[in-house]
Amino acid sequence: MGIGRQHGAATIVLGILELFLFRLATSQLFIGVNYGTIADNLPPPASTASLLMSTSIGKLRLYEPQPDLVAALAGSNISILLGIPNGAVPNLASSPAAAASWAATNIPTTVPVSAISVGNELLNSGDPTLAPQLLPAMQNLLAALPAGSTTKISTVHSMAVLSASDPPSSGAFHPDLAGSLDPVLDFLHQNGAPFMINPYPYFAYASDTRPETLAFCLFQPNAGRVDAESGLTYTNMFDAQLDAIRAALDAKGYSDVDIVIAETGWPYKGDADEAGATVDNAKAYNTNLVAHLKSQVGTPRTPGKSVDTYIFALYDEDLKGGPESERSFGLYKTDLTANYDVGLAKSSSTAAPTSLTPVPAQGTPQPSKGTMPTGFCETTAAVPGSTQGQQLPQSSSCYIPGGAVSRRTDAGTWRLVLFGVLLCLVKVAGN
Repeated sequence: MGIGRQHGAATIVLGILELFLFRLATSQLFIGVNYGTIADNLPPPASTASLLMSTSIGKLRLYEPQPDLVAALAGSNISILLGIPNGAVPNLASSPAAAASWAATNIPTTVPVSAISVGNELLNSGDPTLAPQLLPAMQNLLAALPAGSTTKISTVHSMAVLSASDPPSSGAFHPDLAGSLDPVLDFLHQNGAPFMINPYPYFAYASDTRPETLAFCLFQPNAGRVDAESGLTYTNMFDAQLDAIRAALDAKGYSDVDIVIAETGWPYKGDADEAGATVDNAKAYNTNLVAHLKSQVGTPRTPGKSVDTYIFALYDEDLKGGPESERSFGLYKTDLTANYDVGLAKSSSTAAPTSLTPVPAQGTPQPSKGTMPTGFCETTAAVPGSTQGQQLPQSSSCYIPGGAVSRRTDAGTWRLVLFGVLLCLVKVAGN
């Protein structure tokens, strides 16, 4: 190889290495945020776009089309998870032409759309007429996508689709939902689309306000909890909930269907009887969640893989009803200042994992959330982002294991391997 060609090869490899390191440092494409609009004081779209571009957030979930905001995000490299409200599903299900019209009107061409969610927690919405219309709406919308589109069609579920997660390895979908859910799962499998779910460790803590449960929910040091069936040890509620979902999918034969966390978060303020809704706890949960995702350690069942995760929410929504917590999930105030720092700003270093002293329970669990057993799942759709927020008839068996020595799998080594390969390429190119 001539000197010029050697130099050229080395330059290319170094460029790839620099790009890899730059993207690793500045952009976390698997970390997203939810943009709710039940408010009368939201910033202008351009301001929101500027705020997002000042962070390492790579994904934005919209519950319905927001043309002005999408236009402001053009050229930002932020992808969109575009939502369709539950009320629009019957129209899309009734006619391929209606789906084609919706797609032509609402799917942007200036911003990448990673997926479209047909409804939000629709199977647990309390409206039984919607469930039979979910799959036809998804099929019609898939057919309406432009030729060559990489956008996936899916729907978002609440944790109440699980009938069991005790232990996580026994995760199973509720049999009462099989008639509607099974065809949807097959649709996802056939079309390479993800299964989207809304887990909230906060609500699991609200039903079991022991300090050790709070530490477990906040990714803080704790004794760990053993899944006796799999032998795996869990050190946080998020991983346990995620693995229960994974187990349910695997049990159905859909190990190839990826999972997307469409919502998760923690309120920084609540009523007197809302245990754990504090700034310290919200900061701890979201900071440690971001650090956990960035580490790419994965979960005990699926090590070395960070799941796409959307944090609820970008802003507070002041027009929401219900308890105070419903209006207090925002990472940012609507004046664009942070409620607390979770290490997402591009100009700052990654926030260190937060290990705060668990805040004692403020009172009894909020009655409107329903009575939930201790563990890894919620049994109500009354969670932020839910379009219905109604009590559910289903109940779930949640995992309450004894204490055990913590065991973490160090599976973030793929990045080091890639780094080493690139360095070797640089060396070879220079010889």
